[in-house]
Amino acid sequence: MAVFPDTIALIGVNHKTASLDLRERLACTAGYEGPLAALSRLESLKEYYLLSTCNRVEIAFVGDDVRRGRTEILAALFAPRVKAAELEPHVYQYEQSRAVEHLFQVAASLDSMVVGEAQILGQMKEAYRIAAKTGGTGLVLNKLLHKSFSVAKRVRTETRIGASAVSISYAAVVLGRKIFGDLTNKRVLLIGAGEMAELAAEHLLNQGVASVVVANRTLERAVSLARRFRGSAIALAELQGQLQHVDVIISSTGASELILRKEDVRRVMRGRRNRPLFFIDIAVPRDLDPAINELDNVYLYDIDDLQGVIELNRADREREAVKAGRIIAEEVLKFERWLENMASTPTIIQLRNLMEDIVRSEVDKTAGRIGATSTLQQEALEKMALAIASKMLYHPLKYLKAEDHCLSLEERIHTVRTVFDLDEAADQAQPGGPSHA
Repeated sequence: MAVFPDTIALIGVNHKTASLDLRERLACTAGYEGPLAALSRLESLKEYYLLSTCNRVEIAFVGDDVRRGRTEILAALFAPRVKAAELEPHVYQYEQSRAVEHLFQVAASLDSMVVGEAQILGQMKEAYRIAAKTGGTGLVLNKLLHKSFSVAKRVRTETRIGASAVSISYAAVVLGRKIFGDLTNKRVLLIGAGEMAELAAEHLLNQGVASVVVANRTLERAVSLARRFRGSAIALAELQGQLQHVDVIISSTGASELILRKEDVRRVMRGRRNRPLFFIDIAVPRDLDPAINELDNVYLYDIDDLQGVIELNRADREREAVKAGRIIAEEVLKFERWLENMASTPTIIQLRNLMEDIVRSEVDKTAGRIGATSTLQQEALEKMALAIASKMLYHPLKYLKAEDHCLSLEERIHTVRTVFDLDEAADQAQPGGPSHA
């Protein structure tokens, strides 16, 4: 008898094993419903869950034939878009404890392109919500995925893996918090429409900034970007006047010359009564005069400054990742014990039922012989007999549940079932089973 009759498996590709081009062709761009419906038609899968992000596509499943499950999944989901010969070299596969460990690592953001990023957990929760809603998950995957979420929370609570900035855009936010303490109600000015400046603005909005103003050479582009951030747009010629009213400036233009010089900002600071002004220059070549940093209450960081923050923080995250790995190892062991307990549960239930059947049968016989006819007398006899049976079951159950034992759980289950003849008892309980009358 196997400890767990089915196998937990996970197959997928991610940013480590597959190119962006391949990941784009595999991604579930139209949503999860169609792919989950395809998985529901596969007889080899008893439970299934699908995650698709820009950096990974993974399927976790439970079944009794992993090889068949893998073949059917790849054919059902990806065959129309990618030939098997092209896909196979990039697919990883994990089973049992290794599959559990991988899911925990993904949820805790240890397997992400940016270790410690928080977005993946939300993506996993949404993928699980849809899989559960459509009936894809069952007892095992429900337990496993809920456990993944709690492990991620424990990693966030007990380590500082997400505390340090490891992207240009987020490093800008961290520095802003150091300058202002609290970014709530601060006003942001975007100069240009570079991707990193946009990402930094998104991070700042998440910190509760009051408004975003976009300045760009092309006003149409400025209006489009401002609409995305629910802000306002101005022409680049209005830039200096706008500096009076904002607190954070993120510049990312393609200009070949400086667009703001020290004297431009000096005049603005007099009108601002020296309220702090924070500049982030992400442009290459630079948009902002480095001498701006010489002014009182003006803080200027360029891309090299941000990169230095990132390198220091990346080392911090790597150290925290070691602690997170220890937490995950502990949680994998706990989940293994849960699986083992689930494997022994049918035997425990059957053993208790057998004892209760014997007790009730013998109580009925004894009550008749001694003339115990009242309900109270019958209940007293039954209560005593059940107490005796419970005490006699104590050591067999302890034997089954032992965490450290020289025999495997499979061997111990076999021993208990043999000693108490549970397989024979189960056969007799079946309709049409052998009769010994």
